[in-house]
Amino acid sequence: MISVIIPALNEAKNLPGVLTALAEDGVKAEIIVVDGGSGDGTPDIARRAGVQVIMSAPGRGEQLRAGADVATGDVLWFLHADSRVSVGALIALADALAAAPEAVGGNFRLLFDGDNSFSRWLDEFYARIRAKGVYYGDSGVFVRRSAYKALGGIRRLALMEDYEFNRRLERLGPTLCVGEPPLVTSSRRFEGRRKWAIITGWLVIHGLFYMGVSDRWLAKLYNSTRRRR
Repeated sequence: MISVIIPALNEAKNLPGVLTALAEDGVKAEIIVVDGGSGDGTPDIARRAGVQVIMSAPGRGEQLRAGADVATGDVLWFLHADSRVSVGALIALADALAAAPEAVGGNFRLLFDGDNSFSRWLDEFYARIRAKGVYYGDSGVFVRRSAYKALGGIRRLALMEDYEFNRRLERLGPTLCVGEPPLVTSSRRFEGRRKWAIITGWLVIHGLFYMGVSDRWLAKLYNSTRRRR
């Protein structure tokens, strides 16, 4: 069985679409929404949809780990609440892992929802870095429970928790990228920015991360940059 773990914070607008798509897939799955203290009724929406809800301290690393701790499936799928999931994603995930028993996990091909050339550039950029084994949490990372345990789980980092976990996953064994159906995510956070400014920002954060700068300091830097934008 697949356990779908969805960290959420004030996702009342986006969560119903994700839950509806998963419910229509026709695959038995355990769906866990991990709420980090929403004030917009997100937990109530999840409960009315009939899925499990647990509360957690805010922070995606905290929430993902909390969800994994209570999950019972032999596959964990970490899914962002603002992702657009196509019907058939659960089936594609299960089929991909069944066809590759040596794979420890993987992610989905990621597309951006903007109807412009910049979003198409982002689609291609993410495909290129995925070919080098680099991907992030918005691409719907999944992992076999045995591999998750072997890695010691997701660490409670304030930022880069997805990247850090994925790098360890890549070192553990072969991974898969499910191409069809892809996940679709919002390109709003990149609107009005030049692509080289985006790449420079990524390089700075990653460079500081590898230098051992505190994840909490990195989170403050990242959040202050977003507020300025």
